[in-house]
Amino acid sequence: MLYWLKFIYITFFMPPGIFIVLLLGLGGWLLHKKERGIAFVMLGMAFLLYIVSNYCCSDLLMHSLEYRYRPSARIQGDVIVMLGGGATLHTPNLHHQGHLSGAAANRLLTCIQLEHQLKVPLIVSGGQVFKNTGREAEIAQAILIDTGIPEERIHIENQSLNTTQNAENTALLLAKYHYRHPILVTSAFHMARAVKQFKKAGISVTPFPTDYRTNEKLDFIAVDWVPTSEALDNFSIALKEYYGLLAAKWY
Repeated sequence: MLYWLKFIYITFFMPPGIFIVLLLGLGGWLLHKKERGIAFVMLGMAFLLYIVSNYCCSDLLMHSLEYRYRPSARIQGDVIVMLGGGATLHTPNLHHQGHLSGAAANRLLTCIQLEHQLKVPLIVSGGQVFKNTGREAEIAQAILIDTGIPEERIHIENQSLNTTQNAENTALLLAKYHYRHPILVTSAFHMARAVKQFKKAGISVTPFPTDYRTNEKLDFIAVDWVPTSEALDNFSIALKEYYGLLAAKWY
């Protein structure tokens, strides 16, 4: 009983489901009033919102990005490069201020695992994108030091505001410290665009994707057809990456 109450609550009383219901209701009322033109617009908007906010559709789009590259079981390189993915500014942490976002934190965990295995230095790239967000590289550096990684083995690049600048600024550090075989760590959905930008900056990388949002084998169940804000977020992220891949041809 509790499960079904939760299901009804999430599906019909939380965004985006509540907006789909309202659009359907408005469209039906307008049809009843014989306002067919505007009614079909409302119904079309409801259908479009439903399509982009269920996991069956969003996962297909996300999956097409996430499995272009796969982490190697026998990874080799002389430096680990992590790209930032968002950070808070004035949030209390154990020994400092600021936290990494969920995506960036997953990337950091993978970098820690790789560092423990390979014992190679790290480069963390990411600046303060907005006035009210944290400087990603510096927050990541503090957390890495807390995990026991020596500060002298961590290089930070704290000026980049986007993937293009990540690649260009990291290329300067790679040249400065004579690293030749960088292992690139970023979210799986972001890896295709990141590899493209590093290639444009003249850097060949070994991709090591992480922070997966879809399973390698897509296996949908009935509840995946229910609209949720998480599925809508995944669809938005995947669509943004495709826009980014298109823009990477010029920038």
